[in-house]
Amino acid sequence: MCRVGVPAALRQFTEGAASVPVEHMDGARLSAVLDLLGTRCPGLDRRVRDEQGELRRFVNVYLDGEDVRRLDGLATAVPARAEVLIVPSVAGG
Repeated sequence: MCRVGVPAALRQFTEGAASVPVEHMDGARLSAVLDLLGTRCPGLDRRVRDEQGELRRFVNVYLDGEDVRRLDGLATAVPARAEVLIVPSVAGG
């Protein structure tokens, strides 16, 4: 099981929960973890991934503090007890 941290701006899709536990097999791909998360929180999944299932450009996902785009992206293996953190990019002027 891993925990997926959800920022305040997206907690409306997790019934206010700051993190969501996701049961998965040790070493499952991040895409599989997000699939499982999406079954529990479908509105959240649409904010994190686009129609092709890819991470949206303005959303960063970290696995134990490492940006998954610098790892293997959605193919990154997620160990048991890992922390996945979803962080929408902040833009402004």
